[in-house]
Amino acid sequence: MGEFRELRDEFTRFMLCYQFGIDEVTTKIKILQQEFTHIHAYNPIEHVSSRLKTPEGVLAKAQRRGVSPDLESVRAEITDIAGVRVTCAFVSDVYRVFDLFTGQQDVQLMLTKDYIASPKPNGYRSLHAIVQVPVFLSDETVLVPVEVQFRTIAMDFWASLEHKIYYKYETQVPQQLLDGLHEAATTAARLDSDMEQLHHEIRGHPEQEPVPQAAGPTVEVSDRALAALRDFIAADEPAAGSTSGSDDRDAEQDPPPSGPIPV
Repeated sequence: MGEFRELRDEFTRFMLCYQFGIDEVTTKIKILQQEFTHIHAYNPIEHVSSRLKTPEGVLAKAQRRGVSPDLESVRAEITDIAGVRVTCAFVSDVYRVFDLFTGQQDVQLMLTKDYIASPKPNGYRSLHAIVQVPVFLSDETVLVPVEVQFRTIAMDFWASLEHKIYYKYETQVPQQLLDGLHEAATTAARLDSDMEQLHHEIRGHPEQEPVPQAAGPTVEVSDRALAALRDFIAADEPAAGSTSGSDDRDAEQDPPPSGPIPV
């Protein structure tokens, strides 16, 4: 019984460190958000959300990847147990907030995946970063990895719909919906570009470096694809226990060819 309590306490401490890592990151982002709101003329941060994988989710992912179930191996191999999402209005804001956040002295940037400059084959766009932040406990300082996703409102809307579709169809998504999602992603990228240009014209900003654009031609969403998406949205019912910001993508690996599988 004593050994069981020791294991339980060790795992509780393990998971708490990740929650504290989330708290550290969200505090840093919200400080920037409040500074821009009250001191500067423009606030680039629209929304901040977070999620912590459940213990069951952590163990399941470790099993899928063939990671040893000991906590040190899990800590080293699974870097998205703690996740934070930062939503901005424009693509330039995404890169600006990323630079401000990762430039802080106690934030160690471990890995970056720029899916804005190089979108995934299914159209997914976002800027992913794995960072380490210090968590100060009563008896030690722990460096905790946190996955931070930076994206625009349009990117977030697209990713939320895509997650619901994959959840409903259990990854077996009809091809017409996949086609519609890809076309919608291209349209969302064009919307980001057009709205940013209007934003700069209204605010009278000087010309800035070009924002990375998705490769490939811009296309309009076909009537067939729109109809398929509308049918899905009309028939969709919120899944029990679902929460906002629940789509979960690994910065360290790409999804299978058919699209990302939320975990």
